[in-house]
Amino acid sequence: MEKFVYFWGKVADFWKRAPKGPLMVLILLFAAGIFADFLTFGHDPEIGDPRQRLLPPFWYDGGMTKYPLGTDTMGRDILTRLIYGSRVSLVVAFAAVILSSVIGTILGILAGYFGGWVDQVIMRFTDSWLSIPTVMFGILLAVIVGPGVFNIVIIMGLVFWTRYARVTRGETLSLKTREFVQLAIVAGCSKFRIMRKHILPNVLNNVITLASMQIGVVVVVEATLTFLGVGVPPPKPAWGLMLSEGRGGLLAGYWWLIMFPGVAIAMLVMSFNLIGDWLRLYLDPHYRNIEA
Repeated sequence: MEKFVYFWGKVADFWKRAPKGPLMVLILLFAAGIFADFLTFGHDPEIGDPRQRLLPPFWYDGGMTKYPLGTDTMGRDILTRLIYGSRVSLVVAFAAVILSSVIGTILGILAGYFGGWVDQVIMRFTDSWLSIPTVMFGILLAVIVGPGVFNIVIIMGLVFWTRYARVTRGETLSLKTREFVQLAIVAGCSKFRIMRKHILPNVLNNVITLASMQIGVVVVVEATLTFLGVGVPPPKPAWGLMLSEGRGGLLAGYWWLIMFPGVAIAMLVMSFNLIGDWLRLYLDPHYRNIEA
């Protein structure tokens, strides 16, 4: 019972302090992705009606309330593809960030705690990896392994782990000199137990903050790769793919083909960046003491 009360107390405190605008945007996007099957009123995100091609939004002449944001070149409902696209973007972003954070955190802790040649090998490899342009490297990997949602997750995980390695390595170098770690060594704890029980919990705050700010970057890179044709394959309802398919209609006046997916990407990235910036302060004990 005490744990239940403590948990909901933390949730209430988080809600009280968090920026409401970005948080509401993320809640709406998460809800759209989870309940997409119930929000699209029978529209198929991948198969459209050729007779309803390029309908404008419903408030324009020729628009239909059945297709509130219009249709694309294949007669598919734009709103339906946006809703299902939020599911694709969020799944790819979270899965990629989890994968990259796990890889980077493990390597960073190993490098910081063991030091010596282990640190040198891991960090020189990390520096070499960082020197490779992110998008170009992502395109190269995508061309090698082929397009697909699972492949994009693997690619993003391999691209972004270096940030976590550098952050956790610096934190570990500081933590391993603290008294509680030295006492654990004296008590006979193994090195891996010390890293798991004493080092890892103390670097998680920085890892969470970095992950929350990097989700927006992953969304943009995923949309870029998909836009270039090496990301999520058609006819999947991905926002980057919607931009790629709609760019040809922009000069012809079909602005809604790229306007709505572009706004969706911008809102998602901005919301995660604002939440990440706030989390950086919220997870800082000094800041929490001041606010309290």
